[in-house]
Amino acid sequence: MMNKQQDLFDQSGTRFREKNAPLAYRMRPVELSDFVGQEELVGPGKVIANMLQEEQLVSMILWGPPGSGKTSLARIISQKTGYRFVAFSAVISGIKEIKEVIEEARKELGFSQRRTILFIDELHRFNKAQQDAFLPHIEDGTILFIGATTENPSFQVNTPLLSRMSVFILKALTEQDLVKICQRALHDQERGIAFLKPVVSDEVLERICAIADGDARVALNILELAIISTKPAENGLRHIEQEKIKDILQRKVLRYDQQAEEHYNLISAFHKALRGSDPQGAIYWLGRMLEGGEDPLYIARRMVRFASEDVGLADPMALSIAIDAREAYHMLGMPEGALALFQAAVYLATAPRSNALYLAEKKVHDEIQKSGSIPVPLHIRNAPTQLMKDIGYGRDYQYAHNFEDAVDTQDYVPPQTRNKTFYVPKTFGFEKQIKERIEELQRRKNEKRGQDQSPRDQV
Repeated sequence: MMNKQQDLFDQSGTRFREKNAPLAYRMRPVELSDFVGQEELVGPGKVIANMLQEEQLVSMILWGPPGSGKTSLARIISQKTGYRFVAFSAVISGIKEIKEVIEEARKELGFSQRRTILFIDELHRFNKAQQDAFLPHIEDGTILFIGATTENPSFQVNTPLLSRMSVFILKALTEQDLVKICQRALHDQERGIAFLKPVVSDEVLERICAIADGDARVALNILELAIISTKPAENGLRHIEQEKIKDILQRKVLRYDQQAEEHYNLISAFHKALRGSDPQGAIYWLGRMLEGGEDPLYIARRMVRFASEDVGLADPMALSIAIDAREAYHMLGMPEGALALFQAAVYLATAPRSNALYLAEKKVHDEIQKSGSIPVPLHIRNAPTQLMKDIGYGRDYQYAHNFEDAVDTQDYVPPQTRNKTFYVPKTFGFEKQIKERIEELQRRKNEKRGQDQSPRDQV
């Protein structure tokens, strides 16, 4: 009797929570036909729709941004199959909880031949030991595992676990998807918010969905807050104005995590736009990073590196511009200092570029790794003592300024590398002049040596 009373109490509590839960929770789809977005996965004839139709499910990872439908899709799969559904978050669960859930799944399978879907939200937060704990139970079929993550599984999920799962990628919802979801909430009397009699124009709804940045949860939360914080008119209607949305959220909340994949995606896009001579793209990605909360000094450091790696001596001013931008930001801070970063980005994107120095650095590194610590030739060694001079240190060194036009004929590299060229300037930008200078210096040296030396070998 006690168990039945407890069940009734639990059901009543569940109904109360569902009725008073946030709008985003109440509006979760319960059927695949209600699911909005991700047509490439759940549309007719697509992979997850086919698996459900054929009742041939596999353990899977749902990878996508927040609010793209990962949890809802997992629940729909459970509802469609009739499997027992157990969900818990990697944020608050450990090995002990995992073992308890696995044991319950094993008993359920033995007593009623009913499989258990184990849904793990924020899978990327589990450590290696916690992830490994699932492996044998996935393999023997005790559980059907569904993990949800906003992070790239290639980096955040152990290889043994990843190899046993199918990875399905969910995309951020489009503004059209979000509008459709919000419209359902506005017209749904039972689960939605229609009972508050909201009046929301298309322009306001589009504004909300633009702010949400592909996240259905954010869109519904903003919509709900706008409606419940608006006083009804005498006729009971609640007219939601643009000003209300501005009051609730002053700026778009961008998806960005300085420690996650999006951080590297954006800095990669910025760097590639600079390299591709696209100032519009460069300042767009720069703006995205700044709006997302990236450290401006990190961006400045990347531009300093770019100035040497990709522009190099094709435009020697590039490095100075990048360093000046960093110093300007350091002095001014935000928001004033941001303009210096934009200035540097445009300059770098439109400067002539050469990776000759970058290639030279790699060639020198490879040569040193191959040839090792070749002794410094005696004539260019330091000779601070008489003993060193007596054994040949500095002997026959030619002081360049003693020669006409300060050009001497001695070698400044070990014999093993004498005929190797590491730095090969390009034929455009300022490097064209450097190339001409190098060739002229080599011509003068050859004339003074009285011989026509063959050009150095490029490495």
